[in-house]
Amino acid sequence: MKVRLRRAGAGLFAAILLATSLTATTANAATSSGFDDWTCKPSAAHPEPLVLLHGLGGNGPGNYSYLGPYLAAKGYCAFTLTYGQATPSIPVGGTVSIARSAAEIEAFVERVRQTTGAAKVDIVGHSEGGFQSIYGPKVRGYAGHVGRVVALAPPTHGTTFGGLVSVGDYLGLGPLVDQVLQQFGCAACDELIVGGSAVAKLTAGPIAQPGVRYTVIASRFDTLVTPHETSFIREPGVTNEYVQDSCPLDPVGHVGLAFDPSVAQLVANALDPAHATPVICAFGPPL
Repeated sequence: MKVRLRRAGAGLFAAILLATSLTATTANAATSSGFDDWTCKPSAAHPEPLVLLHGLGGNGPGNYSYLGPYLAAKGYCAFTLTYGQATPSIPVGGTVSIARSAAEIEAFVERVRQTTGAAKVDIVGHSEGGFQSIYGPKVRGYAGHVGRVVALAPPTHGTTFGGLVSVGDYLGLGPLVDQVLQQFGCAACDELIVGGSAVAKLTAGPIAQPGVRYTVIASRFDTLVTPHETSFIREPGVTNEYVQDSCPLDPVGHVGLAFDPSVAQLVANALDPAHATPVICAFGPPL
């Protein structure tokens, strides 16, 4: 019954993220910067291109329709993909197994490196994409090709999906769980809960890899990746912060992290701390 409940919360999580997918916009920029511009060549100021990883049930262009152009305008070559699609013709990603998606992401990282001529990439990931940004360098073993990781609300140590796991166990919603799983077919969902198989693989031994600098950003108002501190990596070389440490009144929720001007500034500062600027607080979507 516990496994069934956990899966129910996971399926609902995927549905919420799918409902918030947005149409992509593309920044017009020179070849020294750009969003999904494969002619882009990294500049001396930002020599490492960015790989942007979307959340569960989303897609690359939608998840990064705000943050992608924002980072391109900062002078980066930024690239995204939709990984883990159960049905290639439907732009809903991240639902297949974590391992299968991780292999796709590794291949994409290599494509970005080869196309741009960069030795390393920086990775920005949101939700499951945040998990993958941490999981891939460790489990797939390509940490040597990664400079920085900025993870937004990753379920690093597993999520309870806002308490749905424990509440569902209490209520005994087994038949409903089965219906949800049949609709979504989400292998990744069960792997990202507390005690999930992918979580166990990531957290066995040190998480942070030598040579990679990590920043983990979470929101105290997140109701999907819970408890909030499950995102954080309490290891040397990792910066953990809440959005509200900089902007106490920002009500931004889980999905809204990718569309919040305050968070965008925190991401930019994490990618280039030598040129960090004070965060001008805004109000992100409380989703």
